[in-house]
Amino acid sequence: MVKKYDNKYRIESTRFENWDYGCNGAYFITICTYKKQNYFGDIVDGKMNLSDIGNIAYKYWTEIPNHFPFVVLDRFVIMPNHIHGIIILNKDNSVIETRQCLVSTDITNNKTPSEKRFQNQGKGTISSIIGSYKSIVTKHVRLINPSFLWQSRFYDHVIRNNKSYLEIAEYIVLNPERWNKDCYHFK
Repeated sequence: MVKKYDNKYRIESTRFENWDYGCNGAYFITICTYKKQNYFGDIVDGKMNLSDIGNIAYKYWTEIPNHFPFVVLDRFVIMPNHIHGIIILNKDNSVIETRQCLVSTDITNNKTPSEKRFQNQGKGTISSIIGSYKSIVTKHVRLINPSFLWQSRFYDHVIRNNKSYLEIAEYIVLNPERWNKDCYHFK
C-alpha cells in the first residue's frame, strides 16, 4: 500500500528504519541505469568489456576514497547496466560530523525514522557518497551521451556478518559469468 508523507503519495523506503547509514560498516550497493539501459559495455565470454561510458563509471568508482577518506572499496563490478560494490565505512574518532539524529528526542515530533530520511542526512553517509558518485559520472557521461540517466534510487544491504560478506563478494566476482541468468539482463 502506498503511504502518504506531508499529504503526498510516496514510495516506501527500502532502508533499515533505525539504521544510521553514516556509521561504520560494510554495505552492498547496487546502482542501476535508467530503465536498465546498457551503457557501460558488454559481456563477452563471461568477461565485462567496458565502453567509454563504462570506463568513466569505473574511474570514478575507484576515486570514491579520494573524496571520502573514510571509505574503503572492496569487491565491485561494472556490469552493462548496473554496478555492484561493497563499500566499507571506516571512520575513526577524528571524524566529527554534525547531523540530525534519526531517532528524535522530541516527543512532539510524530515523524517516523523513515520519514526523517527526506531530511539532509549529512555528509559521509552512504546516500551522500552514492549521490556524489552518480552526479560526477552523469556530468562526464553526458559529454558522450546527453540522454544518460540513472535509476532514481539505489539498492543497499547492510552486511552484518562474515558469511553474508563472503556470499556477496562471490556474487559480485561471478556476476559477469552469470550475466545471462542475471535479473538485470535485458537484450
